[in-house]
Amino acid sequence: MVRSLPPVIAIDGPSASGKGTVAKTVARALGFHYLDSGALYRLVALVALEAGLNIENELTIYDIALKLNAKFEDDAVHLEGRDVTDAIRSEAVSATASAVAALPTVRRALLERQRAFRKPPGLVADGRDMGSAVFPDAVLKVFLTATPEERARRRYKQLMEKGLSANMAALLQDIQERDARDSARAVAPLQKCADAVEIDTTAMAAAAAALQVVARYRQASRAP
Repeated sequence: MVRSLPPVIAIDGPSASGKGTVAKTVARALGFHYLDSGALYRLVALVALEAGLNIENELTIYDIALKLNAKFEDDAVHLEGRDVTDAIRSEAVSATASAVAALPTVRRALLERQRAFRKPPGLVADGRDMGSAVFPDAVLKVFLTATPEERARRRYKQLMEKGLSANMAALLQDIQERDARDSARAVAPLQKCADAVEIDTTAMAAAAAALQVVARYRQASRAP
């Protein structure tokens, strides 16, 4: 008798589209596990930055990804036993993580680690290639989007709330460059799957988007 795998809801989208907040809300609503795939790439980026390593040295970065000693507990992220929840959200780490994610060997090193999050009763995974590469058999695939201007505004608000300085024009440029880099990379580029549901969150609260995802999942899970 072949056991069916736990269901997966894959939520993809560009930076600051709201996928993290939406995915967490959906996971709580359904009692599912949650995977922030971007955190893994951010962790690799943090290790590389702290060690002063050259990101273009793919073999070295691959080795970091392979040996990554990370632990996720609720909303906290630990690396080698220390809390790096805030550290991996810095703009420097974000920019480096995008470059790290473009390395094919690093993506391969983290693939099985991501798939290991798939446990009963189910998983909500957010990232840029959850539906296309990591969980192509996801019960529901969602692509969240928002205008670059709105995403820059959200990032600005986040940084200001943390007491950090920010420049709206620079943030907008960074988001546009990141979009281009993520969409153009050779392996697992940012893209909307043909079978994904697109939700534009430009003028939509995360809670409303999450309700849509939960409703669509329940509809999809009832389908014959």
